[in-house]
Amino acid sequence: MFAIDTVTVLLLILFCLFLIKYFNEPKKNLFKNFPPGPKPLPIIGNMHILNLKRPYQTFMELSKEYGPVFSIQIGSQKMVLLCGYETVKDALVNYAEEFSERAHVPIFHDIAKGYGVIFSHGENWKVMRRFTISTLRDLGMGKKNIENKINEECDFLIRMFKLYGGKPFENTIIMNAAVANIIVSILLGHRFDYDDPVFLRLMNFINENIRLAGSPMVTLYNTFHSVFRWLPGGHRKVKENAIETQKFITQTFTKHKEQLDINDQRNLIDAFLVKQQEEKSEFSSYFHNENLIMVVSNLFAAGMETTSTTLRWGLLLMIKYPEIQKNVQNEIERIIGSFEPQFEHRKKMPYTNAVIHEIQRFSNIIPTNLPHATAKDVTFKGYFIPKGTYVIPLLTSVLRDEAHFEKPNEFYPKHFLDSKGNFVKKEAFLPFSAGKRSCAGENLAKMELFLFFTRLLQNFTFHSPSGTDLDLTPAIGFTTPPMPHLICATPRA
Repeated sequence: MFAIDTVTVLLLILFCLFLIKYFNEPKKNLFKNFPPGPKPLPIIGNMHILNLKRPYQTFMELSKEYGPVFSIQIGSQKMVLLCGYETVKDALVNYAEEFSERAHVPIFHDIAKGYGVIFSHGENWKVMRRFTISTLRDLGMGKKNIENKINEECDFLIRMFKLYGGKPFENTIIMNAAVANIIVSILLGHRFDYDDPVFLRLMNFINENIRLAGSPMVTLYNTFHSVFRWLPGGHRKVKENAIETQKFITQTFTKHKEQLDINDQRNLIDAFLVKQQEEKSEFSSYFHNENLIMVVSNLFAAGMETTSTTLRWGLLLMIKYPEIQKNVQNEIERIIGSFEPQFEHRKKMPYTNAVIHEIQRFSNIIPTNLPHATAKDVTFKGYFIPKGTYVIPLLTSVLRDEAHFEKPNEFYPKHFLDSKGNFVKKEAFLPFSAGKRSCAGENLAKMELFLFFTRLLQNFTFHSPSGTDLDLTPAIGFTTPPMPHLICATPRA
């Protein structure tokens, strides 16, 4: 056994970089009037100035120097950053078609291979997105039957919290499970018990992959794919977890196929399988098993992660600001009392609505957004951006836009309240992004956030274990969950 010293590591890195330079020369900017940016170094581009753990912080700093539209080069990959509400909205809404493609990211291509909804391209993406949105609506997204399912799941969640008897516990898996069960009921037609080993395994795969996808090692893999694909690291674990998740989905829809009744479509998998059996149409070639696996995988991961992470931030912030928690509880008592909350109550609860919006804004769950790409050549804000350019519409810069939020870096629910306490919509509130690639489950997520949040604060007062110092620094990952922490849920009389 021997230890690898620092010199050996550096020599290995230099050798790898030599191979990268030899096999994959950086692309030179052949286009006039491309957005400005810091001068790149050979091979690594601007990687030396990038915060690999929290790249959005580097992007925010660079926007102060180069403006709302600028470029950066990571390895040989040129990227265009769009910063601030006006710029991001202009691109995603007014130039929706031009910025509608998804960037090619090696780790996501390895997993999805261009199928599904989130990381697919071109006509395949359009067909799968249309199917997904229409099927979610047909299955009740935003309607009363889904509202009832959420409230039923709230009952299970409340019982689980009560089992701790006010003692400290970690709530990640519990919140994951409660939220995941809503999308699972839509995808599969049933829910899982919170201690179901298959369910726990699936959630672990997704949590680990989301954490690893934002890690420095996977960033290096995406940047220097031709070399790092041969090396050990987080990218290998991401692919292993994805394969195991896809195996479960395959086994599940195989069972559904055996029991399929085209006149009784109980869930999204049934609806997809019926599409497979329909007569030939111009879109029939898209309804194959690979797309089914990825659509289900996309919806399971997206339907669980962002909403449950937002709720975990919500509880942590209520602990950090107990006076805000008390104000929410007072409004719940005044408007709902001990009855079961309904989504329509939101209109009569401006303070609670403002707090939920501010939780979403402050938590900044997907700070860099999912990467876009230009579908065609476009001249935007006076700059020429060629087809296929990697584009980051930086959501952090929208949710923390100083022109729209008085205290952008603080948790401040008054951002969404006027002087009379009425709820105020903010145009720069875009946690679900905007345009053709905006979140397909936005309406479901809004209902989940309101019902889970109000039910929990109706039934519990949250606080931290004595002597605990709360840290609001987000953890590292593709999304930004809170750092691991314990909470106490004291049942309310």
